[in-house]
Parts: sequence; C-alpha cells; structure tokens
Amino acid sequence: MNGLAISPFIAALPKVELHIHIEGTLQPALRWKLAQRNNVALKFRDQTYGTYEELLESYRVTYNHRPELGGRKDVPTFLEAYFAGCEVLLREDDFYDLAMAYLERCRAMNVRYVEPFFDIQAHTRRGVAAEHVLNGYLRAQHDGAAEYGVRSNWIFCFLRDEPVEDGEAAYRTAFPWARHRDGGGKGLFHAVGLASNAFERPPLLFQAAFARARADGLHTTTHCDFGQKDTHEHVRQAIFDVGIERIDHGLDVLERAELVAGLNERRIGLTLCPHAYHRRTATDVLFPKLRALLDRGVTFCINSDDPVYMHDVWIDGNMQKTYHYGGLSKAEMVQLARNAVDMCWADEGVKREIYAELDAVDVS
Repeated sequence: MNGLAISPFIAALPKVELHIHIEGTLQPALRWKLAQRNNVALKFRDQTYGTYEELLESYRVTYNHRPELGGRKDVPTFLEAYFAGCEVLLREDDFYDLAMAYLERCRAMNVRYVEPFFDIQAHTRRGVAAEHVLNGYLRAQHDGAAEYGVRSNWIFCFLRDEPVEDGEAAYRTAFPWARHRDGGGKGLFHAVGLASNAFERPPLLFQAAFARARADGLHTTTHCDFGQKDTHEHVRQAIFDVGIERIDHGLDVLERAELVAGLNERRIGLTLCPHAYHRRTATDVLFPKLRALLDRGVTFCINSDDPVYMHDVWIDGNMQKTYHYGGLSKAEMVQLARNAVDMCWADEGVKREIYAELDAVDVS
C-alpha cells in the first residue's frame, strides 16, 4: 500500500462501505479452496495455476490499463481477471462462503454496515442457477449480522456491457429476493445499480430498467467511472435524465461546474475508491481532488471497490491513503465516515447506532 500502514485511528474508526463488488473480495486462499472443492481448473488466458503459490503470484499484476481507450492489449485487463475468479463459484455454499469471508473481514476492520454490489448474469451465463447465487448471499446476509454484527443490504447490478434486455430479465428473476415496497420479498437487496465495462454504455440505456426498479420501491445508483470515455455525459445523464440517487465513482465532476451544482442541489453523494484511481493517477494529482470536493460541498465517502484485484487494499487502506495523502484532519475523516451513513439506505435504527459511535470518536 505504497509503504503506508493502517494507523490506530483509521483502524478503530467505525465504517460503512457502499462501493464493494462481492466477487472482487474473493481472496486467493478461498478461490483455491473452491477450485479444489468443485474440481475446477484454475486457468487465465494461457496460464494454468497448478499450485497455490502460482495462483498467489498472479495477483501481483497491476490492472491499470484500458485497451478500449488505447491501452495495452497484450496483457490481461482487470475485468478479465475478475471474471476468471468467478469460475470457481458454482453452488449455493460457494456464494455463501464468499460473502461470509467478506463480512468476517468487515468485522476485523470495524465496518458496521455494508451495501455490496452483486449480479447474477456473470454466473447464470456460465450455467449457474440464479437461486444458488441469491440464496447463498441471503444466508450470508442473515448469518453475517448474527455472527459478526455486520448488517448488510445488497445492490443488484445490471451488467451494462450486456444487452439491456438480458439485464431486465435477470432483474425479473431476482426480484423475489428484493425488499418489496409492501414489506414482502426475501429482503436481500433494496437497490439496483450498473456494473462492468462502462465504455460506450451510458446510464440512459437502462433508463426504463431504473424506472421499473423505482416503481418497485428500490433505490438506484450507477457507476460513472473515473477517466472513462464520455464520463461527464454519463454523470449528466445519471443526475438529470435517469434521476439516480447516488453515483459510484464520479470523480470527474470537478471538471464541470454544472455537474457539481447538480450533485449539490439534488443531494447526490459519490462513493469514491481512491486506491483504484491511484493505480493510474499520480499522488499529487489525485488526492487534491478530494480536498476540492470538500471545498465545493460535494458529499462523498471512501470505499474499496475490488480489493483483491487492487493490491489487497481494503476500505481501511483506502481511508488511510485519504487521511495521509489527502492531508485530512481526524475530524474530516470522521465526517467522511458520517457521509457514508448519511448516504446509505440502512434502516434508521442502524444509522442511529453508527452515528452515536462516530460522535464518540476522539478527534483531538
């Protein structure tokens, strides 16, 4: 983590995580275990990992290029690595084990509440039954709260680089596992979002899908990737056309005053993941942007994105980088933690508990 250690202050800070892809938490040890359990060969492009040490070595790659934007085409991309990791997830217990490992890690990092992103399309297209994915996560939602004290409400994602109608069909399949407006449903997820490659796949393509979810009583968020082609237009659509409640990433808003004004007027927060941007952005360019957001009144919080494929930097590491390189005070870091509570869609009782903890943090 660029030579930084997690400070006692950051380690102890009560946290809420709003931008985490559950498959991006699949640690090498669990991936190896599931491969053995399911008799799945660990392959990636022309590589076969015959030992755990070989698999572990593969995670040392820095996935910081975008071939669609002129980057290298001869080395794997982040999404290739991400979806290759999913190959070992086949049965309900696999998805349960994945989620429980993340929630256990949350307890160790003092994360009190999370809203993980998940999808079913990446799994059903491999022949995995949707109910295996959904029931595995549902069990973990219940057991993670009971065993680790980590509450969670999940976010169903449309894969934006797949056909819109496929995403809409996946939503219909998953809807019985949602928290329904009338109090029905199994209660796994309470929101929808967009994930996967945003290249030439703007939020407006999914306007009808978002409208359907809102009509069903669900919250909405979307990725507007930092440094992506047409990123400003993606943010503009999210704010003014689609009516999104929250934006994941969105750091490029600083380059457009009208976007900053739109966020502030509509009280839309950003879920930022500093280490993800630090992979391709210089320290002295990136971290002053966080200060600029604060100065312009934009609400944002700090999260981890896909930590296993981003040098094993989790939410505590992202907060430490923000604290150290951003030059923020303890009081400002507590405010970022409060922002996450403000922005989250937890029940009010859960929010009150975390606010009370944050009120007790010593910022002297």
